Amino acid sequence: MLTITYSPAHTLVPTYECFNRCSYCNFRREPGEDSWLTMAAAQQKLQQLAGLGVREILILAGEVHPQSSRRQAWFELIYNLGKIALDLGFYPHTNAGPLSRSEMARLKEVNFSLGLMLEQISPRLLTTVHRQAPSKDPQLRLEQLQLAGELAIPFTTGLLLGIGETDQEVADSLMAIAKVQRRYGHIQEVILQPHSPGQRQTDGIPAYGSQKLVEVVTLAREILPAEITLQIPPNLVANFSALLACLAAGVRDLGGIVPIDEVNPDYHHRSVEQLSQLLKENSYNLEPRFPVYPAYFNWLDPSLQRCLPDSVAAKG
Repeated sequence: MLTITYSPAHTLVPTYECFNRCSYCNFRREPGEDSWLTMAAAQQKLQQLAGLGVREILILAGEVHPQSSRRQAWFELIYNLGKIALDLGFYPHTNAGPLSRSEMARLKEVNFSLGLMLEQISPRLLTTVHRQAPSKDPQLRLEQLQLAGELAIPFTTGLLLGIGETDQEVADSLMAIAKVQRRYGHIQEVILQPHSPGQRQTDGIPAYGSQKLVEVVTLAREILPAEITLQIPPNLVANFSALLACLAAGVRDLGGIVPIDEVNPDYHHRSVEQLSQLLKENSYNLEPRFPVYPAYFNWLDPSLQRCLPDSVAAKG
């Protein structure tokens, strides 16, 4: 049986506030409308997860502007959430938008990997869905991928599909990721995320088609280096047969299976047990993984390496 992996995960959101206003977003709130997560509340939540099989703590933050007087407090909260998750025996992974070199270097101390969606490489989208989202500048996000490579940070990136891009722009985005990977070798997985309409978005963009998704998976497997794992969020695929078609085309990971998909709250995951049984009936074996892939274990700071179980660390 072919193995498909997933991450047993729980999401912590330091804040939903964000200075970007992407027209398709179902996550953000206006600055000042959201109370930031407190360390006491985070610790209580994490303690409740003990013994439930959760490995990854996904720290997913809305963005405070880099020039804001609140940026440092925002960053320190994100850093401290990673530290407390580590102290309680979990494995943090942070996605908090574009970061400075010094911010990324500090987060490397308390995260097993970091992430940032490239989304699409085309600057044309800055005049449409990203016209009020300055941190979605594709050059800025591409620079983040490069910076993570320079800092030797195991990294997750990906494409958001169905936000107005052309087929050529999809190919260009994949080739841009491949170019960075050939230089640095730090990109462990690429998410291919189909746009899925939610109740809070401000535009009328339809759902991305399943057949188109399979075509992009096939294209990604042709363009991206073989060591990059392709990931599809199973809750955003129209039906199980479409998910099977994506697996046949080269997807090998289902990402974080979480109680609530904070980015797409209208789309719930099947339980791990349901997914596992459905996959087993189709000759796939579903297995949990850590938020850092074995090939990158020796990239980690020794203090983080010591957090991995001996049986797992030996695979690095």
